[in-house]
Amino acid sequence: MMKKNELSALISLLDDPDNEIYSHIRDKLLAIGFPVIPALEGAWEQSFDTLIQKRIEDIIQKIQFNNLAVELEKWINAEQDLLKGALLIARYQYPDLNEEPINKLISQMRQDVWLELNDNLTALEKVKVLNHIIFEVHNFSGNTANFHAPQNSYINIVMETKKGNPLSLSIVYTIIAQSLGIPIYGVNLPERFIVAYKDEHPFSPALNTNFTENILFYINPFSKGSVFSKKEVDAFLKQLKLEPKAIYYEPCSNADIIKRLVRNLISSYEKLGHLDKIKELKIFMEILDGKHFKPIS
Repeated sequence: MMKKNELSALISLLDDPDNEIYSHIRDKLLAIGFPVIPALEGAWEQSFDTLIQKRIEDIIQKIQFNNLAVELEKWINAEQDLLKGALLIARYQYPDLNEEPINKLISQMRQDVWLELNDNLTALEKVKVLNHIIFEVHNFSGNTANFHAPQNSYINIVMETKKGNPLSLSIVYTIIAQSLGIPIYGVNLPERFIVAYKDEHPFSPALNTNFTENILFYINPFSKGSVFSKKEVDAFLKQLKLEPKAIYYEPCSNADIIKRLVRNLISSYEKLGHLDKIKELKIFMEILDGKHFKPIS
């Protein structure tokens, strides 16, 4: 790590009008990475030069993006915990995100559900408990007023406002259920993400032509946990003029869920015309598809 006086000297050169010199300084700061951010933030606060402030903001943003991309690459190559994946995506928009309130609320919801569960409950009765706690006690609901807003895809905002889109509500639903050993998994249904309640056997892809050998029923968290069968999925696909495929019926991986979360954000920002965000989120998609990340400069 560079000494404090050397770092201060380097940052003081950020006002150099020569773009080549500035690029060299920027690359050095980017190479240091996350530890340089406090010094950059201090320099920003002390400066009244808009050029220096803009350059500092740009460097901090790139460092944060690079760091997040590296963490996302570690996630996709590791355990792929669903909550951790959703939090990583939230950090894209909220780099200083405090996870404590989110973890606290999830723990409270889990506890509330656990208190009403017992070994004699059927699968349907367990879902009724989940629905009661999530949608009646804690008042989560679908954000119909601003359905396409990017905020619906950031779990910190969803937990704070208790409103979300089909995917984000399904993520919350799945996290709570799985933390209690309830076999509920996401299903990549087009245009309306849902979840499935599997039988009590360990996860294994259904091999039969009906796609639903191991699934008891489906749940729609966006409509407060309404329960439905394969026939309703069939009808929905027919309405969309789509051929039935296994992917539309079977549980998907946590990686698939986070990929869809990023795709939703890309779609939201396309509607808003935020081209820089679209470009960055497409880098996230490449990482989630297995491409090695090279830090941007």
